[in-house]
Amino acid sequence: MKIKTNAVVALTYELIVDGQIADKTTEERPLEFIFGTGTLLPKFEEYLLDKEAGDDFKFTLSPQEGYGEYDAQAVVELPKTVFEVDGKVQENLLVAGNFIQMMNGNGGIIPGLVKEIKENSVIMDFNSPMAGKTLNFSGHILSVREATDKEIEEGLHGEKKHHCNGSCSSCGGCN
Repeated sequence: MKIKTNAVVALTYELIVDGQIADKTTEERPLEFIFGTGTLLPKFEEYLLDKEAGDDFKFTLSPQEGYGEYDAQAVVELPKTVFEVDGKVQENLLVAGNFIQMMNGNGGIIPGLVKEIKENSVIMDFNSPMAGKTLNFSGHILSVREATDKEIEEGLHGEKKHHCNGSCSSCGGCN
């Protein structure tokens, strides 16, 4: 079977960035996903379209095709009060080099890198660590099969399944 929309794909890959291995999967722990659901970079999926189990792949994504260019405006200074829980700043999180899950204005989760801690503020970088990088992928397609209706509805690993059991009123998933 060829890779197409709603196919479950298992593959191994190696990602080389700046001459170094940045990420790698193995046959024992492959990347598994439902093709065409927007979980991977669009250009990554484009290069896999119509490949079959047993095929090898090798391609390069420019920064624009990957995670975009580095955006200096995504580096922001936030007051330490943003990091308060029950009125107390969570100092254990505020360590340069830590990634902290933050909420954006739309209620979505966005990881931020702690760049610098000042007396009353924190410099956070919300760029992807891969922003501005050329991504060199190579790998091997292990398997391709049709996704089940349940996998399409709930996600390959149940990640789209709604978990509130009908008791919530604000999420819209129970209506």
